Amino acid sequence: MAEKRNFYEVLGVERTATQDEIKSAYRKLAMKYHPDRNQGSEEAAEKFKEINEANETLSDPEKRKQYDYELDHPGMSGFGGGFGNGGFEGDFSDIFSSIFGGAFGGGGGGARTQRRSVGESIQFEMRLSFMDAAKGCKKTLKYKRNAPCTACGSTGAKNGSSFSTCSKCSGRGVTKTVVNTMFGRTIQQSVCPDCGGSGRQIRERCPDCRGKGFVTQETEVSIDIPAGADTGSYTKYRGMGHAALGGGEPGDLIVAFRVEGHKIFTRDGFDLHVELPISFKTAAIGGKVKVPSLDDTFDFTVPEGTQSGQTFTVRGKGIKTARRGTGNLILHIVVEVPAKLSRSQKKELEDLFDDISLKQHDRMKQYSDNVESLYGDKPYKE
Repeated sequence: MAEKRNFYEVLGVERTATQDEIKSAYRKLAMKYHPDRNQGSEEAAEKFKEINEANETLSDPEKRKQYDYELDHPGMSGFGGGFGNGGFEGDFSDIFSSIFGGAFGGGGGGARTQRRSVGESIQFEMRLSFMDAAKGCKKTLKYKRNAPCTACGSTGAKNGSSFSTCSKCSGRGVTKTVVNTMFGRTIQQSVCPDCGGSGRQIRERCPDCRGKGFVTQETEVSIDIPAGADTGSYTKYRGMGHAALGGGEPGDLIVAFRVEGHKIFTRDGFDLHVELPISFKTAAIGGKVKVPSLDDTFDFTVPEGTQSGQTFTVRGKGIKTARRGTGNLILHIVVEVPAKLSRSQKKELEDLFDDISLKQHDRMKQYSDNVESLYGDKPYKE
């Protein structure tokens, strides 16, 4: 199995990168390798999956802290709670605590441990129209989940109190096994298989959830989608996922967004791009044209002598966000040259351009001189 790449290298940022720098790098890469832009490309799909995994870790301060620790201490992942500042602190009970989620007493007597499980998260993909994502909106999401049982407080026991001490571990939550090795006899401790580390067993099951600690129910949640949401971005609702066994912490609801394309706009971050076709006449002598924005249309003055492929930036006409400011609208000029002309129209154009001195077109003159110096022939007639 191939070793995973360093998440910082995946996003192309330094380990000292700020959260804004990480978000910016992620957005650019997500746009580049998005499956909608690279249909049929397995390499792009794998890249997209990789950068999403890197972003999920590095954009979460707690996950990033743990990841940085594992980078500095290879082979010690999963023991983050038992070590500090790169060295071992405390006794071996700290290590067992980090593995089993409880506290162990020294000496061999052992105190009861509580291992609280965490419920599974629910992932949901929500499709958004281009305008809903750009301007922000509210959506209602209905889904089924295993919700905590209120009758027993998610314990699975009737009235939340019908427990007895686990007979296998005598309430300690762990079992001990003596193992003979070439170095002598050792004692191994493991989580009690009967009680799952809780130290107690259900004496009488809750009739509502039948001892599971949760009931399946349909849940409805209102999703606030911020302006500027993009494909690959997501929102997380803590505790709205599946309930955990034994009254542990519920999982999260993670709603990821997939934004549909638009027939007029394309976007780059919070900037909008529009192709603006103009007539040959408007390009030559200038004029006003109607330009679309997210909210309405407005007049834009095309300067005379505008070339096809030229771009103009209209500031503040892009996507407006609450925290990240407002993007711009970039106009990409496409000069529409007439495909068919009548004889009289052709004659009028020839007469018109014959009156225009070649000297006024410095770029054409320079081109003509360069061609003449190479081949002895001028591409334009004076």
